Amino acid sequence: MIMDIEILYEDEYLIFAVKPIGVLSQKGNGENMIDLLSQNRGEVYPVHRLDTAVGGVMVFAKTPQSAAKMSALVSKNEIEKQYLAVLQGNPEQENDTLVDLLFKDSRKNKSFVVKRERKGVKKASLEYNLISSKDDLSLVKVKLHTGRTHQIRVQFASRKLPLLGDGKYGSKCNKCSVALWSNSLKFVHPYTKKEIGFTASPPDRFPWNIF
Repeated sequence: MIMDIEILYEDEYLIFAVKPIGVLSQKGNGENMIDLLSQNRGEVYPVHRLDTAVGGVMVFAKTPQSAAKMSALVSKNEIEKQYLAVLQGNPEQENDTLVDLLFKDSRKNKSFVVKRERKGVKKASLEYNLISSKDDLSLVKVKLHTGRTHQIRVQFASRKLPLLGDGKYGSKCNKCSVALWSNSLKFVHPYTKKEIGFTASPPDRFPWNIF
């Protein structure tokens, strides 16, 4: 069975699509967005990635040339990315900017907050806004300033606010996958030079539907 992928926008250069939770964002061992999109659109090219457990808005290139231009936007941090996340616990501040030094352990595929700069350590920064709280859960909107591995997950977990369902970073909840959703992407189109952006809501199921 071919999974039906929601397409938000398409032109001769780019495709905005909604990645389902559990689907790989790039080619690998399992169902992945590249193969799913290529089945009826010809070859498409990855521009960025989302963890398998994370769904939401992604953008893909339709030619090698547009892939190169989009990769340049990514490297310059010129793509505005916003996420929704459900935290276990309630942050002290309703709005804040979190800045940390992160070290990625490639063998464990896990990142850690560290105190000092050294080889392999990179600065990570994000800002968040509290949208709603219910019991001991908090729904936040997150804007990334940098794009580090598992950045949102580890920055909140280091403050004893793990994302719901994120066993790798301390959540004990097994009722859902990592409660993180790519809510929107926005950038200046590399060809039209006009700002373009799209938004997608998370699925109507736990934990998103309790807020």
